[in-house]
Amino acid sequence: MIQHPAFTIEPWCLRETELNLNILAQTESLFALSNGHIGWRGNLDEGDPYGLSGSYLNGVHELRPLSYAEAGYGYSERDQVVVNVTDGKLIRLLVDDEPFDVRYGELDSHERVLDFRAGVLDRRVEWSSPSDRRVRIASTRLVSLVQRSVAAIRYEIEAVDHEVRVVVQSELVTNEPPPPPSGDPRVSAVLDSPLQAVGHANEGTRCELVHHTKHSEITVAAAMDHEVEGPDSTEVVAECSDDLGRLTVAVTLEPGERLTIVKYVTYGWSATRSEKALRDQIDAALLVASRTGWEGLLAEQRKFLEDFWDRADVEVDGDDEIQQAARFSLFHVLQSGARGERRAIPGKGLTGPGYDGHAFWDSETFVLSVLTYTMPDAVAHALSWRHDTLASAKARASNLGLKGALFPWRTITGAACSAYWPAGVAAFHVNADIADAVIRYVKASADEKFERGVGLELLSETARLWYSLGHFVRDGGFRIDGVTGPDEYSAISDNNIYTNLMAQRYLRAAADVAERYCESSRALEIEEAEILEWRRAADAVVIPFDAVLGVHSQSERFTDHQVWDFATTSKEQYPLFLNFPYFDLYRKQVIKQADLVLAMYLRGDAFTLEQKRRNFEYYEKLTVRDSSLSACCQAIIAAEVGYLALAYDYLAEAALMDLEDLEHDTRDGLHVASLAGTWIALVAGFGGMRESNDTLTFAPRLPEGITRLAFNMEFRGRRLRVEVTPSMVSYVLTHGDDLELFHFDRAMTVSMSGPTVFTLTHDHSRQSTPSMPSQPFGRTPRHRVTTSSHEQQEAP
Repeated sequence: MIQHPAFTIEPWCLRETELNLNILAQTESLFALSNGHIGWRGNLDEGDPYGLSGSYLNGVHELRPLSYAEAGYGYSERDQVVVNVTDGKLIRLLVDDEPFDVRYGELDSHERVLDFRAGVLDRRVEWSSPSDRRVRIASTRLVSLVQRSVAAIRYEIEAVDHEVRVVVQSELVTNEPPPPPSGDPRVSAVLDSPLQAVGHANEGTRCELVHHTKHSEITVAAAMDHEVEGPDSTEVVAECSDDLGRLTVAVTLEPGERLTIVKYVTYGWSATRSEKALRDQIDAALLVASRTGWEGLLAEQRKFLEDFWDRADVEVDGDDEIQQAARFSLFHVLQSGARGERRAIPGKGLTGPGYDGHAFWDSETFVLSVLTYTMPDAVAHALSWRHDTLASAKARASNLGLKGALFPWRTITGAACSAYWPAGVAAFHVNADIADAVIRYVKASADEKFERGVGLELLSETARLWYSLGHFVRDGGFRIDGVTGPDEYSAISDNNIYTNLMAQRYLRAAADVAERYCESSRALEIEEAEILEWRRAADAVVIPFDAVLGVHSQSERFTDHQVWDFATTSKEQYPLFLNFPYFDLYRKQVIKQADLVLAMYLRGDAFTLEQKRRNFEYYEKLTVRDSSLSACCQAIIAAEVGYLALAYDYLAEAALMDLEDLEHDTRDGLHVASLAGTWIALVAGFGGMRESNDTLTFAPRLPEGITRLAFNMEFRGRRLRVEVTPSMVSYVLTHGDDLELFHFDRAMTVSMSGPTVFTLTHDHSRQSTPSMPSQPFGRTPRHRVTTSSHEQQEAP
C-alpha cells in the first residue's frame, strides 16, 4: 500500500492523500490508535463505508464452546474471543438532509495523517453533496497515552460557498454488525451481538451505556461528553437507548462559518466490580478529560511521545522508506503496550480482531524485546500479567501430569483456549520465552524488587516444568521429547534445539536467582536439592547435531526427513498450511518460520560463528516464511554471518509487512511482532547489539543502501545513543551515569561528556561472504535496491 501514489514517504507520519475504498480495511488497521487499554481502528468518522469496524478494550472477551469430533483428555473446552465493544468513534454528518458518505456526491479532496510525534490521526476532507453543497471537514482523533481510559475527537465542519443546514450526530453504538465469516484461521471468529444492555443514561451533552457479556460475565461501561462551539442558532439534543447514545447538533452555517465539536469518550470494564463502581470510574475519567480540555490532551500526548522518541528513536539514512517504516513500527509497538497495565499484548495489538485477540509467545520474544530498551515499565506490567495467570498455568501443567507452570500457546485470560493442534498445544517453548523476557528485563532495568518477586516465581515455576517435562537417559543426557518449537511445520518433535537451548539457559537462570534470594526461595518451597537438579539437567541438555552434514539439526533426525518438493509448489500455494495437510508438512524438511535461526540469535553463545554460517545456509533453503515472525530473525543472523544484502532484504520484508500487506491479512489487524522485528533487525542485526552477562555488546555493520544508522535506547536508567556509518561508530550517553559496554570484544566506558568513537574496518562495516545462500523456489525475498535517498525501488 505504501507504494500506492496516495501514500507519501515522510519520516514522521503516515500520510494518505486520497481515499482508496479497495484497501479500506487495511488502512483501518494502519491508522488504528491505541494505548494498550483502548483500541480504535482507523474507521472513517461517519462509520460508512467500513471494511471492519472495531473498538476494543484489552481483556474484554466472550467465551464460545470448542467442539471436537471426538473428545480427548486435556482438550480445551472453551475459546476466548475478543469483543467489539461500544464504538465511540462515530460522528455522522448530514448536509441539507443528505448524509455525508464518500461514495456519493463529489469527494474533492481527502487526506489522513497518522502523526507519530503528536500521537493523533488527522483527517481533512472537502466534499460536495449531491445537491452541490460544498463543505470542509476536519477531524483529529486521539487515544490518550496519559489518561488510560480516555479517547477524544475534535470535529469541525465549515460551509464553503453556500448556506448549508448541518446536522451532526455524535454516537455511542453497541453491537455493530459483525464482518462476514472467513475461512482463514488467522481471522477472528464472528460474534453476533455479544453485549447485553444493563443500563443507559443521558444528561445535557453526556450519554452513558453499560453492557454485560453473556458468558464471560464482563461488564463494560462507556460514556461520552461534548463541547460544542458554533453560531448562536446552534441546537443540541441528547438521547439514549439500550445500544445507542446520541448527541444531535443542528445549525445553519453561512459560507466561512464553522461548527466545532470536541467529543470525550471514556471506557471502563471489569469481571468483578459492580456496575455502580464502573459508572463512577467512567464519570471520573470523563470529568478529568473535560477539565484537561482538548488542547491539554494534545499537549500531554506530545510530551509523552517526546520522551518516548528521546529513548527510542531510530534514524536510517539512505532509505527514506525504511526510515518511515521504522518509526511507524515503533509507534504501533508503543501503542500495543504503553498502558496495558497487567494485561497481555495480543498478536494484533488492539488494531483488529485477528487471531481472536489472543496473546502468543510473540509478545515476550519480539514485542517485549523492543519495549525493554524503549519503555521498560510496560514490560514489567506485561510480565506481571503472566504472573497473575500462574494459577491457570499451574493447573494446566497438573492436568497434563507435569510440575510447575505450563503457560498456554494462545490466550486472553491466561487459561488455555486453543482447540487441539499439535503445533500449538505442544509449543512448550512459550515457558522459555517468558523466562527470557524476565531475565532480559531484569538485566536491562536492574529492577531487583521485580526479580525477587515476580521474576523468581515465574523462573522457578517454568524451571519445574522443564525438569518434569524432560528426562535423563543412560548416557547422562537430558532429553525434552514430544514438543513443537517455533516452526509450526514441525510438530511433536524430540529435542527441538530452540526449546532445549532456551530451557537450558533458564534452568540455570532460575537456579541463579533462587540462590540470590534465599528467603524468597524458601517462601516458594525451593530447596537446595531442587536447584542442584536444575543445574544438572541444564548441563546435560541434548543438542542435536548432524555430523554428516556438519550442521545442527532443528530437532532430532529432522535432517533425515524428506525435503519438501519446492520445485513443484506454485506461488499460489503459499502459505502452505492453507493448501496442504499438516500431516504432510510435519514429516518433511520445510520450515514455516525461523526456529534454529532464532536460537542462534537468542542463544548465540551456544554456536561458533562458522556453525552459525553453515546452519544459516542449510536452513535458508528450507524456510518458506509463511509466518511474519521469520524475516527479522533471518535478517539478524544474515547480518552476523556476513550476508548483508540479504539481511537488508529481510529487514525490508519485516518493516513493510503491513504497509504492503505482504501476508494479505492486514485487514484483520497489524502484525505487532513483525513491527517489533523492524527495530530488532536494525538494532540487533545492523547494530549488532547482544546482551552479554550484565552489559551490552555491539558489533555494527551496514549494508549497501544504508549510509547511516543511529538509534536511542535505555539501559539501566541511562539513555544511550549509537551512531553507525560505514567508516565509524560512536557511543554517547544522553542521560545518566557512566556505563560499561563492549564494542566487538573491546571494553569501553561511555558517558555524557562526549562520544566514544571507533573506526570501522572494511571487514567490520561491509563484511560479506562470496555467494548468497539460496531460498526455496519462489520464496526469495525481494531484493532491495536503492538508487538514492529519495528514490527507492525493489527489483522483482
